Amino acid sequence: MKTEPKPQPVLPEGWPRPRGYANGVVAQGRMLFIAGMIGWDSQGVFHTDDFGAQVRQALTNVADVLRAAGGSGDNIVRMTWYVTDKREYLAAAREVGQAFRDIIGNYDIAMTAVEVSALIEDRAKVEIEATAMLPA
Repeated sequence: MKTEPKPQPVLPEGWPRPRGYANGVVAQGRMLFIAGMIGWDSQGVFHTDDFGAQVRQALTNVADVLRAAGGSGDNIVRMTWYVTDKREYLAAAREVGQAFRDIIGNYDIAMTAVEVSALIEDRAKVEIEATAMLPA
């Protein structure tokens, strides 16, 4: 059985290594596009308004979709995070980082975070989209 190599981070020569993400990622395989996941459970119920806890749940939801497609955190190549308050995001950085390592893993992916005025679900504080490359 042929297996593709794991996604590899790209760092241009002379650039400082970014913290918590990669500037680019090279990957091959089948593409999985994961829709925006928010901090509610699999039944669509919010259990908290705490930012860090909502991130943990949103990442769990991403991981659930990934596993359902036969993948794991190692297959994620890109994430886009939409947050409703960048100060709240920055204040929860330690908790967010721990949730990321616990659920997704500790590796480099291309990532973008954007502050938005609101998300469609009123209680949502974060929405996370992901793209993964699964083995062919």
